[in-house]
Amino acid sequence: MEHKKEEHFTQAGVCTTCGKEGLAVKDPLWKQRGIITVVGAGVVFAVGLYLEIFTPHRWLAQALFLLVVILAGHGIIKRGVLSLLRGRLDMNFLMTIASAGAFLIGHGEEGAAVIFLFYIAELLEDYAAERARRSVGELLSLAPETATLKKDHREVVVHVHQVRVGDVVVVKPGDRIPLDGVVVHGTSSVNQAPITGESMPVEKTQGDPVFAGTINQEGYLEIRVTKESSETILSKIVRIVEQAEREKSPTEAFIDRFARYYTPAVVSLALLVMVLPPLIWGFPFSEWFYRALVLLVVACPCALAISTPVSMVSGITSAARCGVLIKGGSYLEELRKVRVVVFDKTGTLTEGSPEVTDVVPLEGYKREDVLRIALSLEARSKHPLADAIVARAEKEGIRAEDVRDFKSITGRGLIATLKEGTFYAGNRSFFKENNMSFQEDLLEGFEDEGKTVVLLGNGQRCIGVIALMDRIRPAAFDVIRSLKKNHIKTVMLTGDNERVARAIARRLGIDEYYSELLPEDKVSTIEALLKDHEHVVMIGDGINDAPALARAHVGIAMGAIGSDVAINTADVVLMEDDLTRVDYLIKLSKKTMAVVKQNIIASITIKGSFALLAFPGIVTLWLAVAVGDMGLSLAVILNALRIGKIR
Repeated sequence: MEHKKEEHFTQAGVCTTCGKEGLAVKDPLWKQRGIITVVGAGVVFAVGLYLEIFTPHRWLAQALFLLVVILAGHGIIKRGVLSLLRGRLDMNFLMTIASAGAFLIGHGEEGAAVIFLFYIAELLEDYAAERARRSVGELLSLAPETATLKKDHREVVVHVHQVRVGDVVVVKPGDRIPLDGVVVHGTSSVNQAPITGESMPVEKTQGDPVFAGTINQEGYLEIRVTKESSETILSKIVRIVEQAEREKSPTEAFIDRFARYYTPAVVSLALLVMVLPPLIWGFPFSEWFYRALVLLVVACPCALAISTPVSMVSGITSAARCGVLIKGGSYLEELRKVRVVVFDKTGTLTEGSPEVTDVVPLEGYKREDVLRIALSLEARSKHPLADAIVARAEKEGIRAEDVRDFKSITGRGLIATLKEGTFYAGNRSFFKENNMSFQEDLLEGFEDEGKTVVLLGNGQRCIGVIALMDRIRPAAFDVIRSLKKNHIKTVMLTGDNERVARAIARRLGIDEYYSELLPEDKVSTIEALLKDHEHVVMIGDGINDAPALARAHVGIAMGAIGSDVAINTADVVLMEDDLTRVDYLIKLSKKTMAVVKQNIIASITIKGSFALLAFPGIVTLWLAVAVGDMGLSLAVILNALRIGKIR
């Protein structure tokens, strides 16, 4: 056996096997260039201040202050000059002018402080961006870089990019599963929390799907790979989170527009402050020139610019770690305003796995005949009710017959010919359309109990009735109760008939329900709700409900692990069948937007206050940068980090 583990990534984070980017290996904190620059420039600045205050060597102090500017500010000055040449003044230009002006009027210590503190502020912003990138990297790092491939009765350790669909990989107890696949040998419990956020391990045995990044706990597993490394559920999660972090929410877009007007306005005001008082009232030019420099520093919108994106990124990455994918800040922002939540019934409010509860033969047919005919028709259908009927018939040892001329009418029923004739299976509407008689009171009795009824007929009349019941999810009761407590209207959509829909809605306490809906009817219902309500959220399974999910303001697909359709369709994806995540999403949205509001208000208030205090000369240059820029940026980032504590 080959057990040697090879290094597959360079220091730059590039895979040596295939050339793709991986996770960059970062230097320890004390070796990072920015930190070294801060420490070095800080020491030089401290020595300069000592010489300035306690010795007569002011010329040496000024030289040290200039050295601080060179150490910490060469990049800032370069970018500032380039922005001038391009005719698009940015914050680097403002800081360069402010520092140069301070040196010109004999305040070298403040000129050095401006550049030094602004450099630290930039490091903080880089940290915020790096933290977002790292949060995505943490997701990606869940999947191991290597896999143990079973080949020619040997186990060979290879890079995951070398594994192909159909290969069999071995996963031992305690190891992470390297790629999506299906168990072909072995039994174990697998911790799926990295993907779904669920706390309890899931039992996996032969035929069960498993996913890259999840952890095999105690058993030995052999897994046939179904997706290459670039197409696993985990890699799709990473791509979605990365894309979501790049997209701007309405608030972010507004702040960007505001900053574009804010900075030029303050720069214009600074020019007026520098020129008008000395020109009109004869005040000292150097004094008002200094105050104008303070205004220039105040004009830097660093903290304001990062106040929203850093909060949105924190919210989106926090959700991803809890098994919830939010595809953009606009959806995270919209959830806070939701007034109506629409639920699909089957697979959302209910478990989506109905069971046969009653088989009633009619017109001289036996119970076994009803199940045999139903099995023969339903075995070719993909409907969840068909699966339940097939499972019950097979459990009782009944075998299906060959059928001819099979026909499926979407949302209605099935028709097929067996050896004793043509038979029909479907709902009440289907039987009425085909002029077949049935006992209405028998159906109503089942439907009043919340059961779904499938009728079997021979072309003239009903020959049997099969009743099924889909269990309501225990969490559905708590979620509906919580939404109503928050004055959010609840609506249920279902293809079931009115009696079944009413029974389920009554048990759950749902405000409004719509029954006997085809997929296109669900879209029409959502459109009608959109006309009456500003903020409508739809929750469904992401497959049959795709058109309705796309039409709502926010479409939430639940139970999407392993479902490419759900992941691609919905705006928000719940990787596990956990309705309590709806409550979590609304809380996360409200908390995120509260933090955004706090950050924006703090940024504008402090910047505005400093701008006003600059006129009487109360605010100094170093104070404007230390508090109004570096300190404010740090406060905004720390405040945004609190969002990650929501569970």
